[in-house]
Formats: sequence, structure tokens, C-alpha cells
Amino acid sequence: MFKKLSPNIKSSITRSISQSFEDYMSDIGWAEDKYNIEQFYANWREYITTKALWYEKIPDEIKANPKFHEDLAKRVEEVLVRVLNDPPAEEQIAQIEILQEKLGTHYEYGCKAEALYVQNLLEAKAEQQKK
Repeated sequence: MFKKLSPNIKSSITRSISQSFEDYMSDIGWAEDKYNIEQFYANWREYITTKALWYEKIPDEIKANPKFHEDLAKRVEEVLVRVLNDPPAEEQIAQIEILQEKLGTHYEYGCKAEALYVQNLLEAKAEQQKK
């Protein structure tokens, strides 16, 4: 069922999964012990039904089909694996290391999205120290 959707809708679905996952992980501070797949799905479900333009473009008969939901669950898993396996950029690593040395911190990060979270956190801390 998922394969029958237009490339634009499939791309929008993928982006919404990635964005929702990164937002959810940021909300919990990328703390693995706080991760709850049901909560992530609840957040994503709310996002797609209230903010995602692609959701309205999918016919109700497709949305009601269990095969569509099975395909969608597989897509969510693929996207999450891809996000978690996307390594941080060398520029990110360098910037984080500079900030950590300056601030005397030691945050760990395993993927590009988590590195972005850490970088933003450290930049905010550095900005607060300037005040």
C-alpha cells in the first residue's frame, strides 16, 4: 500500500517521522531510559493528524487498511534506524568539542541528530555564561 503513494507523499511521511522523532528525543533530552515507543507514536499520530498536510491527501480507504498501517510501521522503523545510524558531521564534532572544552562538560552523542541537540544545548549554555 505504501508503495502506491506518490513520491511526494512518501517523502513527506519520511520527513514527518524524522522530525517527530528528533523533536521527541529532544523533549526527553535524548535520554535512552526515558524513551517510550508508545509515547513517540502518540506524538507522531498527533502531529500527522493536526499538522501534516500529506495526511489529508491519503484516501480514507487506504488509511483504514491494516496493510497500510503495517507498511507505515515498517517505514517508521526504517527511518528511526537511519536517523540513529547517521553519523555526526566532522564540523559538528569539532564545534561540540570546542564548546565542551570551553564549558568543562562531557556530553556524549551517537548520531547527527543527537549531536545537533548537544550542540544547541552547549551553545545555549555558552550564551548564558556570557550574560
